[in-house]
Amino acid sequence: MSKIWIKDGIFITASSDQPIINGHMVVENDRITFIGENLPEQYANVSFDEIVNGHNRLFMPGLVNTHTHAAMSLLRGYADDLALQTWLEDYMWPNEAKFTSDDVYWGTQLSVVEMIRSGTTCFLDMYDHMDRVAEVVTQSGLRASLTRGMIGFAPPEVQQMKLNEAKQFARDWHGQANGRITTLMAPHAPYTCPPDFISKVIEIAHELDLPVHTHMSETIREVEENAKQYGERPVKHLLNLGMFSRPSIVAHAVHLTDEEIQLLAAHDVRVSHNPGSNLKLASGIARVPELIRAGVKVSLGTDSSASNNNLDLFEEMRLAALLHKGTSQDPTVVPALQAIQMATSIGAESLWLDGVGSLTIGNKADFIALNIDQPHFYPRTNLISHVVYSGGAQDVTDMWVNGKCIMRNKEILTLDIERIQSEVQTRFNTLQTR
Repeated sequence: MSKIWIKDGIFITASSDQPIINGHMVVENDRITFIGENLPEQYANVSFDEIVNGHNRLFMPGLVNTHTHAAMSLLRGYADDLALQTWLEDYMWPNEAKFTSDDVYWGTQLSVVEMIRSGTTCFLDMYDHMDRVAEVVTQSGLRASLTRGMIGFAPPEVQQMKLNEAKQFARDWHGQANGRITTLMAPHAPYTCPPDFISKVIEIAHELDLPVHTHMSETIREVEENAKQYGERPVKHLLNLGMFSRPSIVAHAVHLTDEEIQLLAAHDVRVSHNPGSNLKLASGIARVPELIRAGVKVSLGTDSSASNNNLDLFEEMRLAALLHKGTSQDPTVVPALQAIQMATSIGAESLWLDGVGSLTIGNKADFIALNIDQPHFYPRTNLISHVVYSGGAQDVTDMWVNGKCIMRNKEILTLDIERIQSEVQTRFNTLQTR
């Protein structure tokens, strides 16, 4: 039985009741068994396997990235400053069609290294060759919600192959890696999947009792085309197809009407807000303050590092806090604590992960340490504010997931970074000759 004592630290809990604590935290196996100002007498004679000196360190829940395509790191910087449809149809999809399972494996490793270094302990990934993605999650020690993304415009036999693959993957991997892997079902988007295909995906989700994830209302063009082709905008279209009869999380949700926001709230549809990617692709700015006021759970995602071009959730926290102040001309919307919660506790709730996302007794020990003995964390006025408005990924020094340390003093303990970088460069070079 492993026991860790984080001694004399500062803890951002991501809880609204007591958001910051100066004191101690105890981890036993994979759970937090104590957090508070003074260590109880019961621990006086305990022999700890590790005692971590928390001096000049700030500890907080690991970040939760609720929308990624990790393997697309292979195409980072390959095509930038383009409209979404041009970017997808002329550059991304033709190259992704050449990806082998090994490409996906190494591209995912590169993304996972970047996520660990920037404080992300859990991510939702939608892609192909998902068994290889699950292998990387298992090796790395991270937590992940994984789904085989499916573009449904294909011959019937190809559609059925994709459905079979997605179903088998979900069955094989749900609960694996000591419970660190959960699975979902994922039609890629309403504009890439015919209605009957989406209906089949939802049937499987009901059968396996799994949530559903999709892209939705990312661009004005997508919304207009959906209305023209199917007679409804994406929200009502998916509602009519029964998607929201399953627990659902949609990525982007940039272009919504007041009525659509209320529909999402009524059906407890969660939204992954991807401000960096949406800005870079000029998709627009989601109506986050209105979504939050309506009671919709809004979390943060990066999208892929081919569209962002990084996987830095600290950057997304800062963008989420600043963007919506600027667009609403209201400096009180998305305050710093709420931005942190979007990246931690609300992110975990959005993926239906119990006991993840906050530093609370009984919760999973998924947490990170930041070095706050740096100029941009002084004076020590409001560390919650400092994390969002002053801090960044470069401040993360250590990471624990499920109570196990996977990065110590910026050294990743589970993956070989030099080999990963070399393999990725070789694979990108090879990709251009295929």
